[in-house]
Formats: sequence, C-alpha cells, structure tokens
Amino acid sequence: MAFLSSIKNTLFLIILLSACGISERKKSPEIANNKEEIRISEPRVIVASNRTESYLPILKDKKIGVVANQTSVIFKDTQSTIYTHLVDSLRSLKVDIRKVFAPEHGFRGKADAGEHVKDGIDTKTGLPIISLYGKNRKPSQEQLKGLDLVLFDIQDVGVRFYTYIATLQLVMEACAEQQIPVIVLDRPNPNGHYVDGPTMEEAHTGFLGMTPIPLVYGMTIGEYAEMINEEGWMQDKIKADLTVIPMEHYTHHTQYSLAIRPSPNLPNDKAINLYPSLGLFEGTNVNAGRGTEFQFQRYGASFLDSVNYEFSYTPRPNFGSKSPKQNGLTCFGKDLQHAPHMSEVSLKWIIDAYNNSADKSLFFNTSGFTRHAGTEKLQQQIEAGLTGEQIKASWEEDLLGFKAIRQKYLKYPD
Repeated sequence: MAFLSSIKNTLFLIILLSACGISERKKSPEIANNKEEIRISEPRVIVASNRTESYLPILKDKKIGVVANQTSVIFKDTQSTIYTHLVDSLRSLKVDIRKVFAPEHGFRGKADAGEHVKDGIDTKTGLPIISLYGKNRKPSQEQLKGLDLVLFDIQDVGVRFYTYIATLQLVMEACAEQQIPVIVLDRPNPNGHYVDGPTMEEAHTGFLGMTPIPLVYGMTIGEYAEMINEEGWMQDKIKADLTVIPMEHYTHHTQYSLAIRPSPNLPNDKAINLYPSLGLFEGTNVNAGRGTEFQFQRYGASFLDSVNYEFSYTPRPNFGSKSPKQNGLTCFGKDLQHAPHMSEVSLKWIIDAYNNSADKSLFFNTSGFTRHAGTEKLQQQIEAGLTGEQIKASWEEDLLGFKAIRQKYLKYPD
C-alpha cells in the first residue's frame, strides 16, 4: 500500500506541475554558479511548497491571502531549477487567492534593502499587492478582512537581522488577533548548521530583531514560527492558529544551494554563507560589496589603510543598490570570494577593518550597529581592543540557554 501511495503522490505532482503551465527553464546563474543545474546534496530535499497533498485540502473553499516573494515557488523536481510561482500554481488549481502581501524587496524581489515597497497590482495576475515594508509592516484589520486563511512561503537565510522573520512574526500576530489561521510552508536554512553570535537584548528589539535569539539561530522558518508562537514572544503573548508544513529529507547539515536569489544583494551561496559575519558591516560606514557584483563577498572603505590592504574596488550604483556606501570612492579592503565555508560568526574581518581605520571615528554608525548586533556591548568590546575569541566567550551563556529552547522546536535532525 505504501508503494501505491507513493506512485499516486508522484502522479499527483506531475499533474499539478502540468496544470501550472511550466514551459520554460528559469535560471539563476549567480546562485547556480553558472552550471546548467544547481547542486543539491543527497538526500534530495522536498520543500514544503512541493508537498501540495499536505496543504491543498486545507485551502479548499477558503479565501486565501499569500505572503510571498520571488522565492515562493514550486519546483518541477529536486534536481533542476525549473519552477513556477506558488501564486500562479495555486490560481491554476482554482485556489481562491484574494491578496498578496509583499515583504522587504517586494513581491518580485527587486527593491533595494530598506527601500519602501508600495502597494499595487501584480501585472501578471491582477491580484492586489499589500506592502509589509512601507507604511505598515503588520497587516491591518482592514487588510485581512474577508480572508479565511493566510499562507506564508518565503525563503529565509537564518540571520536575525534578515527581515523576513520579523514579517513572519507580525503576520502571525495580526492573524492571531483576527482569529485567522496561518500556514507556513517550510524551506531549508542555508545557515541552519550552527548557532552563534550575540543575543538580541530587549532594549534594542525592532524590525532587525524582535525576539531574544542569537544572530544565527540555526532553525528553519517553520521551526522558528513554532518557537515564537509557543514561547509567548508575540504581543500580549497571543498565539496564532499555526500549521507548519514540513519538508522531506532535510537535516540541519544538508548543504542546500538556493535556486533563486533570496534578495537582490545575496547573489550566490558564498554571499549567503558570509552574510552573518559581513552583515555586521551594515552598521558601519564600511562597504560590504553593495554596488558591485560581489555583495557580501568583500569589504572595504576609503578610510581603511591603503598600505595594509592590497585589494581595492569602487562601488557604483547597480541592481539592488541605488546608492551604495562609499559610492564612487576607491575602497581598500579584502576579497573573500575564496574564504572557507563558515560554521560560525567570524569577527576577524570587522576587528581587522576597525584596527586598520585611518580615522576610527568614521567607522561605526552606532545606532545602526547596535540594531544589527542586538547589543551595545559588541561595539564597546571591539573599541576596547578585545580579541574575537574573548568576545565570543562572552556569548556562551546566552547561546547555551537559547540552544536548550531551540531543541524543543526542531523538526529535523540536528
């Protein structure tokens, strides 16, 4: 019977993808490293969006709102980059989608980081798009009116200041207030193989970190959704009617290559892997590759020591960065394209850059750095001359406490 059931599920998926009208190969050469097919380690991961048999029955005869961006797709199979957008797929199956909610970077993922996303109409489907990164970041009662259920499907990268998890929390909170169920379709976390970094302090919570979690929290977006729901971390400890559709064949040590840029300035696997460490430069006046084709794979600034650094580059406005830091200036720094695969938050690069600043008063944007780090201590420790090892030792107690909480919500082998 299990064999017959497997055959039926396979036939169902083939029929689904035919109905969705997949007829062209969608490529992301940056992510795929210019190969014909992306590399996905064995065993083959089946993302939750592909497990339609698990959630289509729940959507039947309901008015649906979808929180989505360019990563919200159903793949033809686990070995290629052929896909169709989740919204297009569900509409072809007569699912009654009424609204699309768009996070930072927009529904099609083209807006700059921090750029306000406007409400509008999706030209392909005619659906109204409601921005969750403009006038409001939490769906209003009026915006949720008439919906029976909200479906959330966005690719995360497992870093606290990556804003999609804040959008998730605010969506869950708004739906809980209006007693609207939420379904989260789970996806791999490319930085899900470790936990590290300073923990967000309550005094500094905001859209770059709303809960007391480390910089890198080692959870899928579905696991994290259950954590914030059950730990009482939403406003007034409200709880959402939450369903997480899990993946198949995923572990926290699965090396998973993303087929689509999760945001404009994370173009490939190397950038995603370095993002937890180089993302700390976002709270400084040092450029972390924005305005080049190597975002989060290099760093530099005009005020860094040109004698100490042999590598230099000049940021210019480009896709995803209309006005990069150090725009048009020669930046001295380091090229990290060939850095080893990271399994920790490294402080060596930001400490090195600070120590080699010609004018250290130019280095930190203090309020921005605190929001990214989640604490004032990290800037103070760097300025005081502590080593990376000394600073990381100060994180240990908080990390142990978080790992104990995290363990309760893991759905996949760790």
